[in-house]
Amino acid sequence: MTEPPFDPHRALIELMKNDQRFKFDAYLFVRDGLAYAQDVLKMGTTESAAEKSDAVEVSGDEESDLQLERHLTGQQLCEAIRQHALEQYGYMAKTVLNSWGITTTSDFGDIVYNMIRVGLMKKSESDRREDFNDVFDFDEGFRQQFQITMSD
Repeated sequence: MTEPPFDPHRALIELMKNDQRFKFDAYLFVRDGLAYAQDVLKMGTTESAAEKSDAVEVSGDEESDLQLERHLTGQQLCEAIRQHALEQYGYMAKTVLNSWGITTTSDFGDIVYNMIRVGLMKKSESDRREDFNDVFDFDEGFRQQFQITMSD
């Protein structure tokens, strides 16, 4: 009997059965944060898929071996997720992330490494789980400065 093709949704559901700390939306948002970093912020070092060993990337999408991909460090991904959250949710960013079980940058690392474990993301040999620890303080990182001005 042949093994069924990889199903990223099924992998995520199985992952969540074993680790219930984070909501489904937390995993989706971290994946979106990676895409945001690569596509919008142009973060990471570029290398061809044929040259990379295990660069951090989103799995499950068909890609040519000649296509360029961007590898991010844990710190870069945390910053990209922070910027993406602020863009998407504004002053409510921290509240939204907290409601999904995310309260520190270390939680981003747990989510990423959970997804690596089930084949939803990949990592390079130089990546470490600790790269996500204490990247920024959530209270400071999601505090936006604003001023109310009144016309004369």
